[in-house]
Amino acid sequence: MTIIDSIVRLIPGVLGGEMSAAIESFSDGQTLEFPQYTRPEVWQGMAVPEVLLSGHHGNIAAWRAEHSLPVDD
Repeated sequence: MTIIDSIVRLIPGVLGGEMSAAIESFSDGQTLEFPQYTRPEVWQGMAVPEVLLSGHHGNIAAWRAEHSLPVDD
């Protein structure tokens, strides 16, 4: 399944947009992907950061960059 996923991603249009693959783990070779959140907004006492719920794309991008982990060599 992993091999199929990695190959199919190379087919144009499969991911729904060129930027979809550009922001994945290891896409820049320097950082690991930022934390991912989904619904509900609060789960077992843990809340999604307010900035991610704001809809402000610039602030969300800044939060993602700040929370991406550097890759250790």
